[in-house]
Amino acid sequence: MSEKAPYELTIHEAQALLAAKEISAAELTESVLCRIENIEPMVDAYITICRETARKEAAAADKAIAEGKAGPLTGIPLAIKDLICTKGHRTTCASKMLADFTPPYDAMVMEKLHSHGAVMVGKANMDEFAMGSSTENSAFKTTRNPWALERIPGGSSGGSAAAVAADMCLGSLGSDTGGSIRQPASHCGVVGLKPTYGRVSRYGLVAFASSLDQIGPITKDVTDAAILLTAISGYDRRDSTSIDKPVADLSRDLDAGVKNMTIGIPREYMEQDGVDPEVQQAVVNAVEVMKEAGATCVDISLPHTDHAVAAYYLVAPAEASSNLARYDGVKYGFRDGSAAGNLKEMYINTRSAGFGAEVRRRILLGTYALSSGYYDAYYKKASQIRTLIRQDFEAAFTTCDIILSPVAPTAAFAIGEKADDPLQMYLSDIFTLSANMAGIPGISVPCGVTTGGLPVGLQLMGNYFEEAQLLKAAYTYEQASGMHLKKPSIHRNGSL
Repeated sequence: MSEKAPYELTIHEAQALLAAKEISAAELTESVLCRIENIEPMVDAYITICRETARKEAAAADKAIAEGKAGPLTGIPLAIKDLICTKGHRTTCASKMLADFTPPYDAMVMEKLHSHGAVMVGKANMDEFAMGSSTENSAFKTTRNPWALERIPGGSSGGSAAAVAADMCLGSLGSDTGGSIRQPASHCGVVGLKPTYGRVSRYGLVAFASSLDQIGPITKDVTDAAILLTAISGYDRRDSTSIDKPVADLSRDLDAGVKNMTIGIPREYMEQDGVDPEVQQAVVNAVEVMKEAGATCVDISLPHTDHAVAAYYLVAPAEASSNLARYDGVKYGFRDGSAAGNLKEMYINTRSAGFGAEVRRRILLGTYALSSGYYDAYYKKASQIRTLIRQDFEAAFTTCDIILSPVAPTAAFAIGEKADDPLQMYLSDIFTLSANMAGIPGISVPCGVTTGGLPVGLQLMGNYFEEAQLLKAAYTYEQASGMHLKKPSIHRNGSL
């Protein structure tokens, strides 16, 4: 039996214990639910905790295990970001607009998790409609970083990352539109993987920016990320952007090493203004670790990097403006009919009261960029820059296999520090959003801890559908550095 408490286990450790019948799914789930009971009041990682559903699913998992029908995730307690549709359980997108919305169907990723016997313990907090980098934009609560409760956990998948870091689940699903898996994973000292666009079905994912959104795993180590990504990947005819490409077991051959890999170090990322010296040093140290592991490291250029933030914050809000037009108080969701003299007033009242400030800001920006007379000057130009960014990556991958960079320019900042400065908040994603613009996969793995005790993440990016190679590189670094073994100072008794 493991010396760890059940809630401290990784997915693959729990798999082994469940298979050996050294622990039951019910015991594992109860351990996680008790952990949530103790820690959630401090961290606020969840919007909804699904205790009874979790217990029922754990009982079904134990039955499957007893009958020899267990899958790779049977009995594993997971958290799900609250913009992934879950049949019979509310999906709020952390917004007043959907506070009481219960989907009549499951997202494709939930269908896959159910087929593998996973246990859903709750729906994780997030920035409203995935718009934000700090999880301060939730209509319900602000999630706190388990490493330092006065600091943000990152966003928009901050609840998913905080739940994993605080051992309130064994793994979670988030979504990544411009870094919303990798950035919170970096700030919370866990692993976060954004797959290639089209690798994972977006069916049942409430849309922010449809050409950028991707669902991916947040886990305690790289092996777990490989297991979870394998489980949720695959073609789905209901998603027109889903790619019909075979999915291998990504957890196999993780220890193959990097001796035949060339790793590119983009000078535009390493020389970027505003990067904390401790973050930069942690990444430089990571390069040396990869060299010692046998990788060849070369300098590369991604020349249009400086235009990425501006282009992204035209493309993403433009798509958000279109996607969020459906929330009008008529079809479903929140309706504010107070003092509404006509339909137009009802629309205005509903959208003004139902959306938070950041969502309204992005809708206005996107609507302006798409409006007559401005489309060519803004949205079209941003789309052209997006093409140049994609071409930069394609050119880079002719000379290297993996691209290495920081995840974020700083470690987690204080809650409220950037709330009144949207531009500084947007710059939190400067190193991550290019991967979404190009559609390539990227992963964040822990690579250091600052003198203030805050985790730092290392970003590795791969070529299209090369998640297997990306995971091997990440695993090599993880095992050589041991950084994934460092944990936040939340003790078993729930104190700091």
